Amino acid sequence: MTSIGGAEMVDWNLAVATATRLVRPGPEVSREEAREVVAELRRHAKASEEHVRAYTRMIPEGHEPDDTPILVVDRPGWVRANVAGFRELLKPLLEKMQERRSGSPGGAVLGAVGGKVTGVELGMLLSFLASRVLGQYETFAPATRELPAGGNGGGRLLLVAPNIVHVERELEVSPHDFRLWVCLHEETHRTQFTAVPWLRDHLQGEIQSFLHATDVDPMTVLERLREAAQTLAGARPEGEEDEGRSLVELVQTPEQREILGRITAVMSLLEGHADYVMDGVGPQVVPSVAEIREKFQQRRARGASRLDLALRKLLGLDAKLRQYRDGEKFVRAVVEEVGMDGFNRVWTSPNTLPTKAEIAAPADWVARVHRKAE
Repeated sequence: MTSIGGAEMVDWNLAVATATRLVRPGPEVSREEAREVVAELRRHAKASEEHVRAYTRMIPEGHEPDDTPILVVDRPGWVRANVAGFRELLKPLLEKMQERRSGSPGGAVLGAVGGKVTGVELGMLLSFLASRVLGQYETFAPATRELPAGGNGGGRLLLVAPNIVHVERELEVSPHDFRLWVCLHEETHRTQFTAVPWLRDHLQGEIQSFLHATDVDPMTVLERLREAAQTLAGARPEGEEDEGRSLVELVQTPEQREILGRITAVMSLLEGHADYVMDGVGPQVVPSVAEIREKFQQRRARGASRLDLALRKLLGLDAKLRQYRDGEKFVRAVVEEVGMDGFNRVWTSPNTLPTKAEIAAPADWVARVHRKAE
């Protein structure tokens, strides 16, 4: 546990317990059906390796995908995996907040609130997210006994079985096709990081730089968590929804805005590339890919209840949806202009990654990386 003046900033164990207790139950399936779903997801994840490699022409060098385990998990399993990742990634920020707490006016309040309340609030947010994520390549995953990770800093591929079953039933699409379609997206993420050895360290460096540059009062972070938790619990009066603020909008300095712009560009590239590959491979191996894509896009755009829309704003999930859309447009435009091999120059070094402005203007990236080289 990270301690601040003797009081834990976040009680991570309580966060896991709270999320596990509050998370919605998954769809009803028999024990036999559950075994079949798990087995099929594992088969599809394995088959997706060959499909993605052939389409992207990205071949891992000295770091095979076998190094990164495929874990088919339930919703509590997703929570435990992500809490482990959060603990690892947020260490610099929590250490900085520890320094600021000593002698600050908010220090006494933090000591009173302690990590218990923060753990409960974080658990409430995780319980909301745990029922929505279909799959995830965990890049910065520390290995545990229950949740193994790849060697040499490799991550792990998570497939959240109950969520996949829930969505395929909601959309009324072929379960076999939908499960393979999801695996193609997540396998693309795994290929990105296994075929581009410098990518993980680069992204981690950017995130750590952002966290080190954070200059927020600890009470501000707690207030954001509290706002999100109150919205989730329905405790905020109607008409007082957050006007667009999100948990990532803690940026206070020009340096942080610049770093966040670079991180946003990379994430848009990764998500857009995965969507592009998923749809590119799809017609060859997923017979009903057109129907799945149309219905899934409608589901993304539609969102859910008013509560869901408020939380999407607060958590920055609407920004993630823009990353899928803008990133896919960038990849498609570049491939149409210079072909797949030409697009793959994006993976040469951090200097060839697109900027946030270039994500919106693919021709500028082509001019910078290709025309200049020629």
